[in-house]
Amino acid sequence: MIPAEFRYERVSTVDEALARLAEHGDEAKVLAGGHSLLPLMKLRLAAPEYVVDIGPVDELRYVRLDGDDVVIGALSRYSDLQQDPVLQEHAPLLARVSGEVGDRQVRHRGTIGGSLVHADSAADLPAAVLASDAVLVARGPAGERRIPAAEFFLGPFTTPLEPDELLTEVRLPRQTGQGWGFQKFTRRAIDWAMVGVAVAGGRVGLINMGGVPLRATATEEALASGASIADAAALAAEGTNPPDEPHATAEYRRHLARVLTRRALTEASARS
Repeated sequence: MIPAEFRYERVSTVDEALARLAEHGDEAKVLAGGHSLLPLMKLRLAAPEYVVDIGPVDELRYVRLDGDDVVIGALSRYSDLQQDPVLQEHAPLLARVSGEVGDRQVRHRGTIGGSLVHADSAADLPAAVLASDAVLVARGPAGERRIPAAEFFLGPFTTPLEPDELLTEVRLPRQTGQGWGFQKFTRRAIDWAMVGVAVAGGRVGLINMGGVPLRATATEEALASGASIADAAALAAEGTNPPDEPHATAEYRRHLARVLTRRALTEASARS
């Protein structure tokens, strides 16, 4: 399909992007890698009057250490994160997950910030940042604010970002020495996961188990109380509301969540 008519504006700095967003407000959408916004526009599920392209903003592409945190620029692409030596050493879960998103074309264009702001519960990156206990940094006219990942995903495709704010950074504690694991089940390698599980330091993020990206809190509480991996994994679907579809019913997804959580926890235990 063809998107509705819109005005395209290309910016090269964060300040310029913020100025355009402040000017256009609700009538503008931000374009990063394009893999989330453009399909919505083609389906006429989004029809912004202005599209602000932040692709050239190189100041938002970086990975660095800051004390005990790993800091990632919001425009960092999956392919860069997959290969980044800092991530591989200090945040290996995020490096692994980034390397399993879609296909090579997606990984060379898609950005971590674009995925997180899209807030799709079927995406891989939200589960990874939830399991990593990340903090997301937004910048707007009032300055900078930090939003814990656990408070960032408010509803289907909904976040607390204001129309004049821009996600600029993702910060997560170093995972050096922590066990981590990642498991997902797909019909084809490039498909969205029917269900996926990301584990880091006893936190468990779930993919496609509800309307929003979420954590398996019952499993986490059981682990904290000393439960075995098997007993904790058996609780992975508690409190979830997975989609019910012909190719993957809600009950089948609950089963997958329990199986994949057990595998991911076992994987994490072997690394701890």
